[in-house]
Amino acid sequence: MSFGYEDIKAAYSRIKPYIRKTPLENSMDLSTDERKYSFKLEPFQTVKSFKIRGAMSKMTTLTEEERQRGVATISSGNHGASVSYAASVLGIEKAQIIVPETTPHAKVDKIRYYGGEALLMGKNYDEAHALGMEYIEKNGMTFIDAYYDDPKIYAGQGTIGIEIFEQDPDIDTIVVPIGGGGLITGIATAAKAIKPDVRIIGVQTEACPAMIKAFEDKVFYEEYPVTGDTVCDALVGGVGKLSYETLEPLLEDIIEVREETIKKAVVHMALNEKFIVEGAGAAALAAVMDEPERVGGKNIVMVVSGGNIDSELFCKLIEEYK
Repeated sequence: MSFGYEDIKAAYSRIKPYIRKTPLENSMDLSTDERKYSFKLEPFQTVKSFKIRGAMSKMTTLTEEERQRGVATISSGNHGASVSYAASVLGIEKAQIIVPETTPHAKVDKIRYYGGEALLMGKNYDEAHALGMEYIEKNGMTFIDAYYDDPKIYAGQGTIGIEIFEQDPDIDTIVVPIGGGGLITGIATAAKAIKPDVRIIGVQTEACPAMIKAFEDKVFYEEYPVTGDTVCDALVGGVGKLSYETLEPLLEDIIEVREETIKKAVVHMALNEKFIVEGAGAAALAAVMDEPERVGGKNIVMVVSGGNIDSELFCKLIEEYK
């Protein structure tokens, strides 16, 4: 499957009118004379997540016939909200987001707020996925993939790499959280094309180091178990096929971080940097907190992927780690 920098540049020209060029903010708290640290702040997107880039990239390429038939996806999280919002902005009337029956009301309400229709199917994600794919195929809708293998989705996420170097051409290290791998694969593809010697560092939670194990075992883990509790619901599960096939040569390292450090990083972001971020969004900072020498670099940017943290969890973390 072909995917490269030209795809990312084309995606950026398509989605520019619809997304925000998010801030690249220096960290006064972390930076020293030897090292400058910055945050690329995707919580500043309308849906408070980078996922809008991929969804918009795919949906701006649909034919009129595909738009009329409608779009659908299976996601109770940031991707579902992004597809819902993108459909509303692009005037696609039929946007159906399939979620498990157990999805919290707040997530369902968010999907509906952005204009999409939430369809509750199955008792868990796997059931929802099986029933949802059957429903989408039966109704002839376009499936908007979250991370598996759609180059247009990956290209949208990769536009973050273009923006980073527009904002600071001297960046030498980019630290990116890894769930399915679409975000880091897109960013790494763009960044290495623009500046071949830039270092790309991936980060995974100890609760689900799927990509680390996939590369170690030389096995494509489409599914991967979660161990223990996690505050990073966006970073668990298997890896994307396109990411597994293309990412490894683009990486300098992947760091597995402790859940405990991620929790502390969420609190640090709120109290010291004054930004509200979700667990997955704090993973890059957690790597810097735990392994600053392994992250290395002189001019480092941490990609903050999203800001949609559950309010009850956020208050609990603040109380515990302030």
